[in-house]
Amino acid sequence: MHADPNIEVTISERGHKNRWLSMLFISVSLLVISLDNTVLNVALPSISTDLGAGQSDLQWIVDAYILVFAALLLTMGAFGDRIGRKRALQTGLVLFGIGSLAAAMSDTTGMLIAARGFLGVGAAFIMPATLSIITATFRDKKERSQAIALWAATFGLGIGIGPVVGGWLIERFDWNTVFFVNLPVMAVALIGGYIFIEESRDENAPRIDIPGVLLSITGLFALVYGIIEAGLHGWTDQNVLLAFGAAVVLLGAFAFWEASYKHAMLPIRFFRNMSFTGANTALALTMFGMFGAMFTLPQFFQSVQGLSPLESGLRIVPMAIVLVIVAGASAKIAERLKLKLTVALGFILAAGGMFFMSQTIQVDTEYSTILIGLAIMAGGLGLAMPPATDSIMGSVPVSKAGIGSAMNDTTRELGGALGVAILGTVLNDNYLSEIGAISALPQAELIPPEAMGAIESSIQGALAVTSNPLMPAEMGTAIQDIASTAFTNGMTEAMLIASIVLLLASVFVFVALPAVIQPPIEEDETEKAKNTSAIDGVVPSPAGD
Repeated sequence: MHADPNIEVTISERGHKNRWLSMLFISVSLLVISLDNTVLNVALPSISTDLGAGQSDLQWIVDAYILVFAALLLTMGAFGDRIGRKRALQTGLVLFGIGSLAAAMSDTTGMLIAARGFLGVGAAFIMPATLSIITATFRDKKERSQAIALWAATFGLGIGIGPVVGGWLIERFDWNTVFFVNLPVMAVALIGGYIFIEESRDENAPRIDIPGVLLSITGLFALVYGIIEAGLHGWTDQNVLLAFGAAVVLLGAFAFWEASYKHAMLPIRFFRNMSFTGANTALALTMFGMFGAMFTLPQFFQSVQGLSPLESGLRIVPMAIVLVIVAGASAKIAERLKLKLTVALGFILAAGGMFFMSQTIQVDTEYSTILIGLAIMAGGLGLAMPPATDSIMGSVPVSKAGIGSAMNDTTRELGGALGVAILGTVLNDNYLSEIGAISALPQAELIPPEAMGAIESSIQGALAVTSNPLMPAEMGTAIQDIASTAFTNGMTEAMLIASIVLLLASVFVFVALPAVIQPPIEEDETEKAKNTSAIDGVVPSPAGD
């Protein structure tokens, strides 16, 4: 077997022998993270009824997790390199289990929002640890590529089956079962990982970069908060502008500090390697396109086509199956076509699938037609994302695998959050523009202002108004038709923009991403001497002393 020279000799022979068993429990750990949000989405109506949660409450039940998770990823990735990636993973699993129990037992919206934020802390430990353990455990480059492809497939599987699991649970039990179900899975991952996953860490970890930690957490928190609020209140809202201004200052200070500090948490030299920077940028663009458009499809199936949460979830499953199959084969395809061409081709396919849906989906479109676009898009994503992730992890030293993994996860989260906010704004603007046709209906002046406000707020609000028994049947049908058409047209416009972004990602890959993964850029001699002296506790004296 040809070992990767960048892999540190920190994994024992026993750990190497058990590498695929450890991969099994890494996958179980990752599956719960990817399931969590999509499972929750189908439970939101039940939570709203049971806890009396308004639309803003529901938004923060979802976003509290994202906000904490994204803000802590870089810090927890670096922390895992220092204390041990297995220890970080096990810590995250325990925290995630505690957070799941707290969420399941919540009896107020405030308690549930706090529990969701705590879940984000656990996830921030787990996510970078999974990928960095893979990088440290799999010595052979081909095996590492295959393991990372499995990692990406597992993540895609969780997103795909989440609505089905959530729909099945909600139809049979209370909403809190979507959190209780995490507990046995966490137990399996915790026990299996303790037995089979081998510990690895940066054996020469420098002192903790406290200023870098504080600046990264506050800067990312401000950025993600601004993105979330922009999606809710508009891009010119005062709080949004203040958040973005704070993010620019804090993240700018973070970049300046990391470039000049000898114990940098995120070495700036990583960004000189286009296998790292190019792949991170491409993944951010991909998540922008995918998350920004795909979050609307479950709403389309349920609110426009009238399907149940379970039926809606089942229509997403084929996408997950295609993604898993193609992702599993992506490592061998990349070996033949080279990394650049494989990733670019994947993005072109994903753009094509999204474009197909933007041009064919109407209110009454048959599922078989939508499935064609979903399958093409999923195949493209499954082809592109694993090699791009492999490029990131192969371009950083294994001693920094945790921070490399965290950077991969952070760019995904930021790209997805931006996609939901920006493309969600496109959808909402189109919806508001077309919903105005209601004013031309006969007797439209009889619609109460409160009801009109609900109709304008969302398609779900429109359905609630038209289901009122006091609403005349003919008018209710007309309002529902206008709202369904307005939502569908907004969704397809967002999909069109998403397809353009995915196509731009493919062009960027052709231009910027190397054909093969470039090895990590090492420290220059001056930097290495400073760091070595600092680690040994010796302060270098001035030249000539």
